[in-house]
Amino acid sequence: MKKKVIVIGAGVAGLASAIRLQNTGYQVALYEKESTPGGKMNRVEVDGYKFDLGPSIVMMPEVYQELFELCGRNPDDYIPMEKLDPMYRAYFTDRPTEPIDMSSDLPQLTKTLDSISPSDTGGFFQYLHEAHKLFAYARYDILQKPFRRHRDFYNQAITKRSSKIRVLDTADQFIGRYIKNERLKQIISFQTLYIGISPYKSPSFYTMIPMLQFLYGVWFIKGGMYTMASSMERLFKELGGEIFYNQTVQEICIDNKKATGIVVNGEKVSADFVMCNADFPYAMKNLVKEPAAKGKFTDKKIDNMKYTCSCFLLYLGMDRKYTEVEHVHNFIFNEKLDKNLADIFSGKKLTDASFYVYLASKMDPTLAPDGKDGLYILMPVSNVETALYDWNDETIAYYRGYILNELKKIPGFEHVEEGIVAETCITPVDFETKFNAYKGAAFGLQPTLSQSNHLRPQSKATHCSNLYFTGSSTHPGAGVPIVLLSAKIAAQELIDDDQAIISTAHTT
Repeated sequence: MKKKVIVIGAGVAGLASAIRLQNTGYQVALYEKESTPGGKMNRVEVDGYKFDLGPSIVMMPEVYQELFELCGRNPDDYIPMEKLDPMYRAYFTDRPTEPIDMSSDLPQLTKTLDSISPSDTGGFFQYLHEAHKLFAYARYDILQKPFRRHRDFYNQAITKRSSKIRVLDTADQFIGRYIKNERLKQIISFQTLYIGISPYKSPSFYTMIPMLQFLYGVWFIKGGMYTMASSMERLFKELGGEIFYNQTVQEICIDNKKATGIVVNGEKVSADFVMCNADFPYAMKNLVKEPAAKGKFTDKKIDNMKYTCSCFLLYLGMDRKYTEVEHVHNFIFNEKLDKNLADIFSGKKLTDASFYVYLASKMDPTLAPDGKDGLYILMPVSNVETALYDWNDETIAYYRGYILNELKKIPGFEHVEEGIVAETCITPVDFETKFNAYKGAAFGLQPTLSQSNHLRPQSKATHCSNLYFTGSSTHPGAGVPIVLLSAKIAAQELIDDDQAIISTAHTT
């Protein structure tokens, strides 16, 4: 008889771990409080316009594809991808008519670098070389390994390799060693906000994010990122898994330091194992009610941990196609990026903000009505606890106005406000209430040195057997490819423990 696993939450990591376990031979039941799969990798629809809710940039496509290949499927049948080149365009608000196109074609990239700052071209490639060394070190020794015990991290192999790279630098320090031009530094350093942390606080480890783009490219999935979520749901069901939507889990049942199921709609559903994809801080405070099972992650500990920033997202259905805007991904940088970052993480209302504009309908016209485009606009902002202001209609109107006024300065968007025919938005409060993101932190726990690797919550519960965690607040961290690796680690931890139980039973 197959052993039963309950997975809480149909986010990226929940779906991916459920697929891996179902494919291995477990009977998996997935419980999701919303009516659709994907968690923050979801879809917003308004008046015929379809927007990705959160994640939008595809990096490390092989990590996406591996999940389907593992199950004997052709990824192209589920998540057809196309490489983007140039990857994105960067605008600067003090020089809006001088955008920079960033390419993963190295000869073209070299020409671009020479046109911006010839003295930095060599340093830029030295940065790529050093960042790739970080990636080579992390790829297998960090990103795909669990750290149940401190000695799993503090071993001779890792210590020897880490001594050769600058693991204690911040991202800003690391980049600044090789690149002096402020515009180039901004383009690279801003990308630590993909995982919700300032480059002034982020470990140098995360400078690998832009390196991965420059050396391996950026991709687009037909239908947008939600195609990945809906395709994972499809694959899971094909494998025989069950998904129960609109089912809010109230508690993880723990008996004698062992997870035995969940409480949903006031009733217990039993299982041999529980895999939790709810945000780890939320789960520890709200779903794990047995104090002894929390281990060191008491309510006080959870409250005192450091959390990432959040996002304000504006989704605009436009009355036209933006043919003069050439790129899917567009970054609009404010020249006062230092102040922008400081204000985000100190809770001030932003007056000098950078933001990102995504036109998925340029790649896939089915995402908007015929002859129209949809604009997805993301601005990093303070999380709910950090913000020194309330998220009310006045705040939404303020940020909406700021974005549109700045966007009008960009060639092609001069009349953007007049062309809006459909509109909605998501705030940090929505991340907190709709996705149970603790404190509205869109990316979970900050990946500081004291909250990374072996110091980050791990997939295996420390004080309770048969309970596992996955998602952006657990090791190895946030970002879609990394969250997919979190699911890989968590599923394998469960499988290994189960095999150990079976082996022990056979020898006794």
